[in-house]
Amino acid sequence: MAANEDQEMELEALRSIYEGDVCFRELSPVSFQYRIGESGDPKAFLIEVSWPETYPQTAPVISMDAFFNNTISSAIKRSILDKLMVEVEANLGTAMTYTLFEYAKDNKEVFMENQPVNTVTSVSNSISIGTPDVPPSKKKEKKEQLSKTQKRKLADKTDNKGELPRGWNWVDVIKLSKTGSKDDE
Repeated sequence: MAANEDQEMELEALRSIYEGDVCFRELSPVSFQYRIGESGDPKAFLIEVSWPETYPQTAPVISMDAFFNNTISSAIKRSILDKLMVEVEANLGTAMTYTLFEYAKDNKEVFMENQPVNTVTSVSNSISIGTPDVPPSKKKEKKEQLSKTQKRKLADKTDNKGELPRGWNWVDVIKLSKTGSKDDE
């Protein structure tokens, strides 16, 4: 069989196996991405496999340069790629993309055991296309529009932080003592 026939058969098999799998993505007929781990998992990573023209007789190009992998140290990436290349050498001459993805899934914990878990909140890389979660019937509430004189009066009453001074609503103690009660007379 020619290399192109092998690639077509493997492409058809990958499409049927990973149909509906959100972790699998076909970038082109000869390039694929697979996310190992859940989307929010700090130890999740993305593998990209590209087939050269002579694949499967020659090794595929395996990359971890995707933006998704920015939190992973380069030493861990190199270690994962080295282990995957050992698997490639063992399967050279056969269709191996599915085997590589499954090998990575099975050994995810071993691959990522030295990856530190960041306690800092990570940046979310999700991009949503379509309608937002907020129903369109809700309108933004308009802020009350103040005139220039109203703004000046408000500024005169407040300090530099926009807060009213301490005791602004206190009752004047001296006025109360002068009025007193009727029993005092």
